[in-house]
Amino acid sequence: MASYNKVQLIGNLTRDIELRYTPKGSPVADMAIAVNRKWKDDQGQIHEEVTFVDIGLWGKTAESCAKYLKKGSPAFVDGRLELQTWNDKQTGEKRSKLRVIAEGVQFLGSGQQQQGGERGYGDRPAPQPQPAPQQQTAQTRQADDFDDIPW
Repeated sequence: MASYNKVQLIGNLTRDIELRYTPKGSPVADMAIAVNRKWKDDQGQIHEEVTFVDIGLWGKTAESCAKYLKKGSPAFVDGRLELQTWNDKQTGEKRSKLRVIAEGVQFLGSGQQQQGGERGYGDRPAPQPQPAPQQQTAQTRQADDFDDIPW
C-alpha cells in the first residue's frame, strides 16, 4: 500500500526558539506555530479556530530559524509528521504526541519585523523584484540560448 507523509503550514511562532546541540554536535531546536482557520456558519456568523503545532528542527534549518525567527514571526513550514511516544513518569501510562519534523522553513514577512530593525537576511541584501523577462518565440531562439540551463 502506498503512503505519503507531507505537511505544509503557514503560521506565526508562538514562542522564541531555543537552539541546543546533541552530544555529537548536531544543532536541534523545537518551535511551535499557530495556524488559523476562519469560516462562516449557516447563519452567517464568523468563527475562528486556532491550532497549535509543535515542530522539530535539525541541522542548518535549526540554526537559521533560531537566528532569524522570534515569537510572532510568520513562517512557511514544509515537513513530515512524526509520532512520539513515551511513558508518563508519574502515572506510568503510555503517552503520544504528533508533531511536524521540518524539512524546510521559509521566513515570511519583512526582515524588519523579524529582527527589530535589521534586515533578517544575513549578510546579503533583501531580494529585489526582477522585471519580467522578454518573451521570445520559438523562431527567434538560437540553439545556444539553452546552453546556460543547469539541467
